[in-house]
Amino acid sequence: MIEASKADLLSPPGSSEEDNAPVNVDAILQSILGRGGERFGMAAAVLRGERIIAQGAAGVRKRGTGQRITFDDRFHLGSCTKAMTATLVAMLVEEGKLNWTTTLGELFADTVKPMHPAWEKVTLRQVLAHRAGLRHEPGGLAQVFNELVGRPPRAPLGTLPQQRLEIARQALSRLPGIPPDTKYWYSNVGYVLAGAVLEHLTGRAWEELMRERLFQPLGISTGGFGPPGTADKTEQAWGHSPVLGKPLDPRSPAAEIPLFNGPAGLAHMTVTDWAKFIALHLRGDPANPHCQAALLKLDTFAEMHAVAPATTSKGWVIRGLNFLATGDAAPAVTYRAGSFISTASWAKGTQPGDTGRRLWHAGSNGRWNCGVVIAPEIDFAVLVACNRGWHSIAAWKTRQTVKALIRTFAPKWTS
Repeated sequence: MIEASKADLLSPPGSSEEDNAPVNVDAILQSILGRGGERFGMAAAVLRGERIIAQGAAGVRKRGTGQRITFDDRFHLGSCTKAMTATLVAMLVEEGKLNWTTTLGELFADTVKPMHPAWEKVTLRQVLAHRAGLRHEPGGLAQVFNELVGRPPRAPLGTLPQQRLEIARQALSRLPGIPPDTKYWYSNVGYVLAGAVLEHLTGRAWEELMRERLFQPLGISTGGFGPPGTADKTEQAWGHSPVLGKPLDPRSPAAEIPLFNGPAGLAHMTVTDWAKFIALHLRGDPANPHCQAALLKLDTFAEMHAVAPATTSKGWVIRGLNFLATGDAAPAVTYRAGSFISTASWAKGTQPGDTGRRLWHAGSNGRWNCGVVIAPEIDFAVLVACNRGWHSIAAWKTRQTVKALIRTFAPKWTS
């Protein structure tokens, strides 16, 4: 295992004579979409290492039009942004500005007053693993309902860093929803807090850190935040309303939840650019037989991808979301630094000690939907993005596409 340069890790498809052009999988996507391709669309990629070996797109950019979605369209990644936020945190850990065991009491002692004593010993590792006891959303169940009906809640006043710090103050002044570190409890608030930590330690907005520390080094040129596209135009795909599937003008208030949620899930980019970030973690995992670390050290990737205490959640929203997107929301699943972790026979490598460990996540702001599965032991990943939200048939179609691409291209199925 070696630590390679960023340029070596992120070489584009077809960069050597032996590399072949990616296989076109438009037909697979279209067959899964069926008539749904008249109401929304999707794009997908299959990775072997840093190289895209298959890619495709099908469906429409906007319901009611015949304008086809393309592989170069930008997609909202929802909670798949969380792994990016965790990666920024890992960078500060390597720089000595943080530790995985740094506590909320240490981080917010000077900025959150009064802090409820129950939060003082909660560690950053627990926050990123959804084991801190933080609420799901800043606005609780009311915000979940607002997202379901497409009515975003009102954001606090001030700059985005000021808003995130205010969310931290509100969250940490109250009693935890459950006792910290007793069980998994999915929390977008936790990742908003992580963003506030990054901003407090660097003096830079989370969005600036994403551009400078991740997008630029990885060659992600299409990365942005909130809905992609331009008002009244369809040069990019549009998201669609959560319940009725109505196309949403990218600049309408209904098209996005408040931007202070960025660290928990508001990045957008093309699937090609998203694949660059996924390749970073695929090749950085020490279990990958072609392991090459970039941006972070091997030990740091190992920390982020390690099996943690099993997650259990009775929350139907999160369990349902993950099952619809990936078909894997069993209580034995682990969550760690932006990824669910479980095992599958198809993901098992040939090296001693291989277990079939895979990292995966679903993402949705209710208007878009995506899913990713990373299998480090076989140097393989699948990414699918869709412009319709998780609480619709689109989530099922996304899951079916992930499964179809695994069966078509994973080594166990193709050997």
